[in-house]
Amino acid sequence: MSKGFINGSDFTAMAVLGAELLNQNVDKVNALNVFPVPDGDTGTNMNLTIASGIRELRSKPSDHLGKATEVLSKGLLMGARGNSGVILSQLFRGFSKGLVNAEQAGPQQIAAALQHGVDLAYKAVVKPVEGTILTVAKEAAKHAVAYARRTNDVTELMKEVYDKANETLQRTPDMLPVLKQVGVVDSGGQGLVLIYEGFVRYLVEGEGSYESYSLLSEAAPPEEVSIPRAQPAPAPLKTTNFAAQSRLETADIEFFYDMEFFINRKPGGKTAPFFDEYAFKKALGKDGDSILVIAEDDIIKVHVHSRRPGDVLNLALPYGELTNLHILNMRDQHRELLEEEAAIPSYAVLPDYALTGSISSPELLAGTSGAVVPPGQVHELAPFGIIAVALGEGISNIFLDNEVDIVLSGGQTMNPSTEDFVKAIESLVADHIYLLPNNGNIILAAEQAAELSERNVTVIPTKTIPQGLAAVLAFKEDETVSRNTDWMKNAAGQVVSGQVTHAVRDTTIDGVSIREGDFIGIKEKAIVAAHADLAETCRLLIAELMADGGELITVLTGAEAKAEDTEALKAWVAEAYPDAELEVQEGGQPLYPYLFAVE
Repeated sequence: MSKGFINGSDFTAMAVLGAELLNQNVDKVNALNVFPVPDGDTGTNMNLTIASGIRELRSKPSDHLGKATEVLSKGLLMGARGNSGVILSQLFRGFSKGLVNAEQAGPQQIAAALQHGVDLAYKAVVKPVEGTILTVAKEAAKHAVAYARRTNDVTELMKEVYDKANETLQRTPDMLPVLKQVGVVDSGGQGLVLIYEGFVRYLVEGEGSYESYSLLSEAAPPEEVSIPRAQPAPAPLKTTNFAAQSRLETADIEFFYDMEFFINRKPGGKTAPFFDEYAFKKALGKDGDSILVIAEDDIIKVHVHSRRPGDVLNLALPYGELTNLHILNMRDQHRELLEEEAAIPSYAVLPDYALTGSISSPELLAGTSGAVVPPGQVHELAPFGIIAVALGEGISNIFLDNEVDIVLSGGQTMNPSTEDFVKAIESLVADHIYLLPNNGNIILAAEQAAELSERNVTVIPTKTIPQGLAAVLAFKEDETVSRNTDWMKNAAGQVVSGQVTHAVRDTTIDGVSIREGDFIGIKEKAIVAAHADLAETCRLLIAELMADGGELITVLTGAEAKAEDTEALKAWVAEAYPDAELEVQEGGQPLYPYLFAVE
């Protein structure tokens, strides 16, 4: 079906079909992960990310192309999970910026927007690697810009984009040696190709193909985007005990109305007066604290603690219509805390969104997720706050016992989204906040959250749980931000990490022959051991970890680890490395019987 231009409705249909094709092929994309581990997750992360965007599109339909792309971009941005999800969100963020004022667009505008998306995505990645989703997007956009000069048909252009993306995908093994070694194409690139295929399918098949897909169906709630692959149950998300606040007098909570709301800048299509963000914050600060103002085009999110909620609302009213208002009396909360102090556990469980990854962006930004608000939300800020990511109750408790305030449940299997990080950041009453992602696939989402937040946030780019623990142990509350940042980064860099899991397919990587069902030992990013016997795999891995020496060996036992296996491992380590100190702690992590750290 020939189309000289597409509008917002066309783009929405294209996006829905792209999301649906990705949703149907999650297992296929996950199976392309280079490591044959049971929690390969590129497909899952991309699927959850684009599903977040589709939910936004469904809630705010528009025939205006620029508005539709902007809505999708915002949904992707807040729902982004893992590196692949963050890169996908940046591709569409740039695409949206390239079409911001376009009611409809033809081939040349679409091509230019695709290129703009690529430029923004490359900027988001510190060290771009060719042979990945970035390369697939780059080559497709480059071809689109050239081809757009020769056609007036968007359908024809997108066919070329899809063909070029698929062609580039097939060449990714020639660009990235590890892909060729394993015999797969790039998983993120495959996800993007599926999305582009959905774009083309709508343009070729028309409305019928669009209306038949489940992601558009109003019968299914937006949270129910199916993920075919079973996920292990994550550990609870916890915060530390704020019982010290019980020593405060209720009257000491000076700014005791906790307020959150949105300002709709274009109610009924009318544009509100110019918004001076600096002046607005300054006015709020005259009689308030914990101020957060996020201005995103036509929507402004406001959070403030104030003594006079009426004054705050009157201050905001000239700038548009107020929506999703939530006002909480923290003195009431504090009185309840005092009454129930004896019954309060050592941690408060935060909302289910951290366990399921399903909280929606409006719920996050409006603060309606049902979180247990720490009673310590008072005028005085703590100097530091720390947010870490972990999976397993034992590991979570280790972090909580060592200065960490919030543990976001997640890891390789279920990456916290940008939205999850932003919510956690907003919940902390601290002047400076550290984020410990503890997984290489979560770092970009953490960095994106830090960029979106107006709080003082530093991401310590920890790639493993042992690195995160080392960073936390190096932290000193009475030191400066600069020194703590240096010490935490240096401590994480001194750790050699290892993990044992089981293979989900036959393959050969770096000369290591692996059979499905074998246990595999991973040192940092490299598979260095594979054996049918768990104990032998652990011994081989520890030998690799200790190749350059080490004074301390830390073992974190997983949910699958057996006590007798752990005791046998301890005995072997004591005999093989008598000069090394051994520390064994219960981690409780799924899928990985043992995690190791050598320092």
